Amino acid sequence: MRRGTDRRQGSQHNDVIKRTHWRLTAQYSALLLLFLGLFAAAAYSLFQQSARSEQESKLNALLDDELRFVQENYGNMRANQFNDKKDNSFEIGADQSFYYWVDQQGSLVLGNESQSGIRSQALRALEGWGRGDDKPRKVELETQSRLFFRDHDGTEGERTSFLVARRELTAAGRNIGTLYVGVDISAQEEMLRTAALVLGGLTLLFAVACVFVSHLMSKRAMIPIEQSLARQREFVADASHELRTPLSVLMSSIETLGIRKQSAPNGEGDRFEMQTLGYMKDEVKGMTRLVSDLLYLARSDSGAEQLQLAPFDLRASAERTLNNLAPLFEAKQIQLDLEAPDKLLVYGDEQRLLQLLVILIDNAVKYSPSGTLVRVKLAEEKQRGHRAFVIAVTDQGIGIAAEEQERIFERFYREDKARSRHLGGHGLGLAIAKRIVVSCGGMIQVASKPGQGSTFIVRIPITA
Repeated sequence: MRRGTDRRQGSQHNDVIKRTHWRLTAQYSALLLLFLGLFAAAAYSLFQQSARSEQESKLNALLDDELRFVQENYGNMRANQFNDKKDNSFEIGADQSFYYWVDQQGSLVLGNESQSGIRSQALRALEGWGRGDDKPRKVELETQSRLFFRDHDGTEGERTSFLVARRELTAAGRNIGTLYVGVDISAQEEMLRTAALVLGGLTLLFAVACVFVSHLMSKRAMIPIEQSLARQREFVADASHELRTPLSVLMSSIETLGIRKQSAPNGEGDRFEMQTLGYMKDEVKGMTRLVSDLLYLARSDSGAEQLQLAPFDLRASAERTLNNLAPLFEAKQIQLDLEAPDKLLVYGDEQRLLQLLVILIDNAVKYSPSGTLVRVKLAEEKQRGHRAFVIAVTDQGIGIAAEEQERIFERFYREDKARSRHLGGHGLGLAIAKRIVVSCGGMIQVASKPGQGSTFIVRIPITA
């Protein structure tokens, strides 16, 4: 159990870096994938347009040849009165699939196709083609070979694509019908489908490469940030260590001066000097607490701070702590009410959990008027089959505005800076409290209204 907790604790300081790393990876990937998608779409569109333009140019050339041939031979065709061999009046070209000459009444005058069995289908498909629309269009027909292999249950098999163009036929100054010419474009359609599959596969391959490259780019971009954060953590840790020694020496010197002053001849020491020494002592105590808090946060951020897990009775430990805090309550004439079971066995870091309790109680006393009540509740509860212990500290103090409740756990944040400084706060207590709770896998909440007091509730899983 301790191994899992230590591993969780050691990984917490990298959460911000990891989140930023993956956020940058996602942004870089999205940008590269966007350009890749646009490039693939543009390439396929250009390829499709090029193929279609080539097909239409070829079809229009065939149509012009047929149109010229019909107009040149219209007199001979009319003299022969379109006998039964009219379909053989001119042979279909090698590049054509079919041609049809339809008169103004919609009747077939002349036609031929390279594959049998498609005439009726083609004429039905061309019936709705309005006059004046000479833009080529695609139609799908079943060829004779495909009709032969139609499924036995009567469902349609694969269809063949044809590109068809039309022109109005005129002779002797009058309209004699419409000429339709079609070419088989199934090979080109298959080529476009193959190109789409190849382009899609390449896009997918390059998409994976884009994500990999984005991951490397974001990792390189995070190197200066990681180095800066590491230097910052080292600075705080080093500064805390360096400050602790002179502060200890200064504190000892002040206490020595105070002792010597009190034991000086003539009885009492100089009142002003004693008062000055008292102020200096209070300031050194405040600086010592600040350095200790900074040192804890620095170790916690770097992952060096590890929980010392062991079973203990939280009720008994809390009572001892509250007894030690009795002068704090007496100074402001604040009453304390402890509500807890006779025995509350938990598995955790006793020192850190008691530090958490002291921070919450000190915060409650600090912002409560004299003569009020502070209630401490310890309990065990079950949620969804999991056991957890609860620490709740309720005061009758000044309360916290709703817009400030999310920020009170930030480092060095104080709702009323002037009042907090006067009361001796540095804005680190609740930040440390939240850090302890998170390191234990729990959560901390606050319920408060201005002028009606506050309740801090901590829930931490019982891991053993």
